[in-house]
Formats: sequence, C-alpha cells, structure tokens
Amino acid sequence: MDSNKPLALILDKGILEEFLDKFRQHFRLVLYQDFLKDPGAHGPTIQVLFIWACTPQVTPVLLSSLPALQVIASAGVGYDHLDLPYIARLGVKVANTPGVVSDCTADMAMALLLASARNIVEGHRIMMDPDTSVMPEYLGSIKVSGSTLGIIGMGTIGCKIAQRAKGFDMKILYCNRNRRGVEEEQVLGASYCKNMDNLLGRSDFVVLSVCLTSETTGLIGSRELALMKPTATLVNISRGAVVDQVALVKALKAGTIRAAALDVTYPEPLPRDHPLLNLPNVLITPHLGVGTITTLRNIVEKMVDNALAAIRGEPMPDELKCLSLVSQ
Repeated sequence: MDSNKPLALILDKGILEEFLDKFRQHFRLVLYQDFLKDPGAHGPTIQVLFIWACTPQVTPVLLSSLPALQVIASAGVGYDHLDLPYIARLGVKVANTPGVVSDCTADMAMALLLASARNIVEGHRIMMDPDTSVMPEYLGSIKVSGSTLGIIGMGTIGCKIAQRAKGFDMKILYCNRNRRGVEEEQVLGASYCKNMDNLLGRSDFVVLSVCLTSETTGLIGSRELALMKPTATLVNISRGAVVDQVALVKALKAGTIRAAALDVTYPEPLPRDHPLLNLPNVLITPHLGVGTITTLRNIVEKMVDNALAAIRGEPMPDELKCLSLVSQ
C-alpha cells in the first residue's frame, strides 16, 4: 500500500521522469515546489530528503520544517553542500553515492585532458567554419603519450584516472593525504609525492580530484600555479572552488601555464562576462562528470538503497561519517 511507504521530499526539476518512477516504487514523494507552497502540510511527516545537483539547499530553515527527517540521500560523491556536523547533531543520517560515479568522472578527466592537449574544440570549429578553405597544419597541440600526469587526490576517482593514464604510457605522480599501498602503486604505475609542490613542478598535466573542504578550498592559487611548467595543463573535475579562479585567469593570460580544462567552476555556470570565458586556452564543460544515463540510473539506485536502509534501521552502504576525506 502506498500509504505504508515512507514520505520523501524530492526536487521536481532536473530529474528524468523515469528516475522519479524509481523513487515512487519505494516512497511517497512530495515534490519540492509543492512543499514550498505549504511546508506545514507534509513537513512534519517527511522522513527522507533526496538531494539532486546539490538541491534543495539543506538550510537550517528547511531542516527545522522536517522534524521527522531520518536521512538525507545525496546524489554524487561531493558533500560540500552539506553541513555534516550540524546535520549529525539533529540525529539525521547522510549518505552519498560514491563508487558508481568513479568511472564516468575518470573518463571525463581524460576527455578534458585529451581535448585540451590536442585542441579538439578549436579543430572542430575550424572544420565547421564555412570560410575554412585550407587545412591547418598545427594548432599548438602537445603529446599526451609518455608525458607526466600529476593527480592531486588519489581516492577512488584518482585511481581510476591513473588506470586510464597508464594506457597512455604516462608517468603518474600522485599526492594524497594517505599514501596508497605499495602493491596498488605498482599496479597503477603511480609514484607518491609527499610534497604537492614537487608534483606540480614535474607534471605536464595536473588533475584535481579532491572533495571540497576548508582545507582544499583555494588549494591551487597563484603560488601553486607558478610552480607548474609553462607547458602544463590544469584539469579540474572536483569542485570549482578548489581553484582560485582569479589567480587562474592571471596565470593563463601571462602564460604561467599552457591551458586549463575545467568541468567545474565557481559558481556554475559562470557569469557570462567572467574573464575565463574569453580566454582561448580554456576549455570548460558544464559539470558533465557523472552525466551518462547509466551512471545517473546507478546513482538513483544508490540513493534509494541508502534511504531504505536508514528507514529500516539498517547500516547504510554509503553513510557519510568522516569529515576528513579530501580525495574522491
């Protein structure tokens, strides 16, 4: 009976209808736009809050209107949009969806790296231009195979990136709060850099794969960019605020680094007059890291599994407890 299903609050925009149907198999849904019209109608009995694309925003005001809330199930791996200590004090559990996002996010990192290195977007524009009559011989591309890749944040996604880079015969360096095991390093062909500065100075490509925390906000700024090779490319698939974008603009304009390839910015999207949007050595995509139909479907399944486990008083497969995570 539907009346026996737990009541869940969910965003009504940005989720395909087939995904909403998946949620409806297990929950009675209150759409967020309906909730806003009359929070008192369902708020006191809502047990589950589903977060999609970091929305609805989990504010104290929202949480105070959900006194029966037991669990927040958030899509994706990042948790910077959630005040975990505050939520924990309310006795509410939180889960994200790691694992299922790793392959697609790692694919995106390599796609950005390759597209930037080989000037794919510029080449496409030239070939689509009706005025093009002569094939360009050289677009300033750089070789990927055999180059050095530095990965900052060697969690699950970082390891997946290393696996892909190994297929390009790249020399792989990594920096992480905790060193991976020796056997794992050997399998990945990755060398540990205790000092991030050392990694920055040696890498042809630097990929950021960290969660956004107080420690990683502004992790890459003017000093760090100055340590990179002038031929190096910065790739960010973590969170936009990990990079000081003002410093990045200056570095790109001055030739401090060759290029930047970003799947994330701060904010998203950038204001239309933001200087990053006018630089020829920047490639920006709209946070496509997990954006495949297979991955999105798996995310939904994870969200449902976590929420149901919490409601049943069972251990959640992906409960967020540790606040010291820095790698994805």
